[in-house]
This record gives sequence, C-alpha cells and structure tokens, in this order.
Amino acid sequence: MGRIILHIDMDAFFAAIEERDNPRFAGKSIDIGADPKGERGRGVVSTANYEARKYGIGSAMPISWAYKANPDAIFLPPDFRRYSASSRNIMAILGKYAKKMQQVSVDEAYLEVTGSKLQVTSYKKAEEIARKIKKEIWEKEKLTCSIGIGPNKLIAKIASDEQKPDGLTIIKPNQVKNFLDPKLASVIPGIGPKSFAALKDIEVETISDLRKIPKEKLVEQFGVHGNQMWAMARGQDERIIEEEREIKSVGKQTTFQHDIKTSGPIVKAAFELLHGVFGELKESGLSGKTLIIVVRYAWFETHTSQETQDEALTLKDAKRLCLKLLLPYLGKERIRLVGVRISGLFN
Repeated sequence: MGRIILHIDMDAFFAAIEERDNPRFAGKSIDIGADPKGERGRGVVSTANYEARKYGIGSAMPISWAYKANPDAIFLPPDFRRYSASSRNIMAILGKYAKKMQQVSVDEAYLEVTGSKLQVTSYKKAEEIARKIKKEIWEKEKLTCSIGIGPNKLIAKIASDEQKPDGLTIIKPNQVKNFLDPKLASVIPGIGPKSFAALKDIEVETISDLRKIPKEKLVEQFGVHGNQMWAMARGQDERIIEEEREIKSVGKQTTFQHDIKTSGPIVKAAFELLHGVFGELKESGLSGKTLIIVVRYAWFETHTSQETQDEALTLKDAKRLCLKLLLPYLGKERIRLVGVRISGLFN
C-alpha cells in the first residue's frame, strides 16, 4: 500500500500553555506577542487563542490592531523557555509512534506511520494511532492538538486544519479530489498572496479551478513553481519525511519603537542584528555566502534585497554589503522594521 502520513499541529500552542498554567485565564481572549501599549505598541501577535480569534485577531497581526479589536484581551509576552520545554515533551511522545518523524516547528510535526513497528497497514489503524497520540498528549501536557491523516504531506497538512481545535480528519486516496476541489488555491504550499492574486487574474480561485489550467500555462506564468502547483492541485506530493532538517538560513529582525526615517539608527540596528546572527552561526559551526536584508515601511510594504559573494562572509563583509543593500531605502520613507539574514550556509 502507499504511504500514510500524519500531520500533528498543536492548537494555539503558546496561548494554550498560558491557559493551562494560569487557570484564571480560562475562557478569556489571550494574545501572545508584543506589548500593545494602549494602541501605541509595535511588533505583532505571535499567537492568539480561539477566543481572541472571534475578534478577528490572528498571528502576525500588528499588536496595535489586536488591541483596537479587543482592548479587554489579556496581552502576554512570550515565554519561549516554557514553550520549548513543552514542545520537547510532545515531540518525544510523537517519536514513539512513527517510522519517521519530521519536526517542522515548535508545535508541528509530520509522522510516517506506514511500515512502523506498530504495523500500520490501514487508515483505520492510523486513526487508532492518532487517537492514542491525542490522548497521551492531553494526559501528559494537558494540551490539545489537531491531526490530519492522508497519503502525503500535502493532504495531511490541509486535513489537520479542517476541524480545529482538537480535530481529527482522515482523507483516503479516493477522497482527495472531492476534499481539495472546493478549497481556495491558497491552501497549497507556495501560493502566497502575490501568487494567489496572479491566479485570480486568470480566474482561478479554487483548487478545482487550478486543476483546469494546463501545466504549460502555469510554468509559463510561475516558472518551476508552476509544476508544483499543477501536481498539488491533483493531490500529488512526493516530498519525503526529512528526519533531520538542514538549517538553510539564520536571521534576525527588529521592529522600531517609532517609525524611523533617519539613516543612522536604522544602520546601527542592522549592524547589531548582524552581530547576533554571526554569533549564532559561530555556535553552529556554520558560514554563509549570501546576505539578505528586509525593510518594512510604516504602511507595512515589505522589500528584500540580497547579494552573494564567492567566499564565506565575514562580519566585516556582511556590514559592507548590508550598508550597500540598505542605501536605496534610507532617508526616503519612514521605516518600521529592518531584518538581516545569512543564507547559502555550509560547515
């Protein structure tokens, strides 16, 4: 038989841990992230619990917007040490049930259960495993998760979002087409806002619409990614479970307390971020050849620029390139955020 993949996604993970550890928060709207400072705060929401989502609050929303949406919410700074400890416990639980496991974030993982020591040979057996996982996580961590089960990573991932929170959705191979057809094409990995807007220009909104577009036309408009769109619209996904994920880049960013137009503080902040990035690279025994800078204007328009050199970047090299890449953005418009990232990594 083909593969059976589980995608496990913890429900509003950071906020759920705060509710678990602080019973007085039960039933209240909780936003984890920056300090809203009475609508004057900078930064964004990291996680919002399901009560907060009733007000339209979600991850990556500017914290000032979240405050306007519900000023009575509980706003908390993230406690990553506590979240990481719970994550380690959960991943240890998951590892017992899988032939292969790929942790993709602090609160999310894929499991391949086909051919595991648990002798999973059917979707019925996979469902039993999923229920055991949910039960063990609840008993040991008092947290809920949603699980999607499907023939590949794509279907399992989409299925895990189907019945949140505390959901379990099973999509067998013969159900894939009907499952995907009515969904927006934007649920497919790699179809972000820009790609989705481009698809809508050619009258594509749903996956059913996307499947009607010839592969050649998708490749012509979207390049190599058009091949992936074509395949995934048909529920095809050959991506493997990567048990050890390669670090592809290291980066940091900062949101200024006030939008800045003056060049000096922006450059200083970028250089400080570079010191932090190079510290992490040194600890990991890594070097990189590409510097990427991110600039976000006051109205949230975001730009990136990058440059690659033949040899490993030194901190001095990175500062020189950073200044070069930043110059076109300086002194023209107010800047809200600056970020730096090193990619093209090697040992």
